[in-house]
Amino acid sequence: MDNKKKMLLFIFLIIIAAIWVVITKPTKLGLDLVGGSRIVLEAQTTDTIAKITPDMMDSLQFAIEKRVNSLGVAEVVVQKAGEKRLLIEIPDVSDPEQAKQYLGETAELEFKEAKTLENGTVEWIATGLTGKDLRKANVVTDSTGQWVVGLEFNNKGAQKFAELTKRLVGKPMAIFFNGELQSAPNIKDVITGGSAVISGGDEGGFKYEEAKRMVDLLNAGALPVPAKIIEENTVGPTLGADSIAKSKVAGVVGLALVAVFMLFLYRVPGMIANVALCIYALIVFAIFKIIPVTLTLAGIAGFILSIGMAVDANILIFERTKEELRSGKRLLTAIKTGFDRAFTSIFDSNMTTLITCAILYMFGTSIVKGFALTLAIGVAVSMFTAITVTRSMMEVVIGADHMKHPAWFGLKKGELSSAIDAEQSTGKAKLGVLD
Repeated sequence: MDNKKKMLLFIFLIIIAAIWVVITKPTKLGLDLVGGSRIVLEAQTTDTIAKITPDMMDSLQFAIEKRVNSLGVAEVVVQKAGEKRLLIEIPDVSDPEQAKQYLGETAELEFKEAKTLENGTVEWIATGLTGKDLRKANVVTDSTGQWVVGLEFNNKGAQKFAELTKRLVGKPMAIFFNGELQSAPNIKDVITGGSAVISGGDEGGFKYEEAKRMVDLLNAGALPVPAKIIEENTVGPTLGADSIAKSKVAGVVGLALVAVFMLFLYRVPGMIANVALCIYALIVFAIFKIIPVTLTLAGIAGFILSIGMAVDANILIFERTKEELRSGKRLLTAIKTGFDRAFTSIFDSNMTTLITCAILYMFGTSIVKGFALTLAIGVAVSMFTAITVTRSMMEVVIGADHMKHPAWFGLKKGELSSAIDAEQSTGKAKLGVLD
């Protein structure tokens, strides 16, 4: 099997896979289209945090965005509301309890030591070792076969833990998770390896689901300041089904006009570009579902913009090919030269767009990130369809002898050099050999 047939088979397999993904996987829509949940978080002061500063709120906002977006590419809105509150909107999650699970909890892990007060009662006091000193957590079993949470501290935390166990040999050390006492084992020896475990407080110990949930929260990272959910409710879509329907109509009309333009100006190559454009849209939509990308109107705008850029790449290639034909190049040679010489311009323009998308994604808000992501995916796929798919289809279609008339390429008879009329069968033409 030659390289041309292998490439066509590869493209065919990608199309089949994309169709399967589009049919079987659901589409995630944003809060502006399908509604969702709204949660208000309020930063809390503690014994060590007397006042909530703007820097603390910036850190809290960053931590919440990182935590929620790590669950998937969802355009979650996280914005400040006052001096110590954050407003979080999670799309397509109408159950407040489920929304809180997406958001996670404060994941506050503390190690405390006992202090006997004057009245003889025992009080647990902070030791300075917290979840911020944690490197990772995982679910393991202890010597009795019960599920426990294994902890591994970072270098600073390991040093704190070693000093703490050295000071508390023969005494209890309590492990608190989100303010609740989990266990208070007695320290028998100094632990210098930087590892510890959290066991269930009751005789039955943790169930696996409880230990796994605790591990997920701990690995999500501790918040810079404690935060409490003070309000939670569901919201309806701000744009809804009507906007989705109008967006579909606008997209179909826009694609139809582009298709007519390409056919009118470039004829056979235009028809090939339109087919490649449909393949492009199918692949991009499948990628959106695989990731999955949460589509809002901003994301849809990025997708449609990338379609325009995909057509732009084909226009550059076809215009370059027409110039080569006008200069007297043979048909297949003109096609190859047109692709080769247009590639540099296409690559440069797309790279600048991708760099811009990267900057928007790194520094933009959640909605801007969604726009940047969909645009970047579209631009990357357009490089494949414009260069590989269109080229492979051109080589197959132009291989037919009756496709040599200049009108099929958007040229008039007088524009075309006699070199193409004198060309022998395209099957004998050496692709890539310049005159």
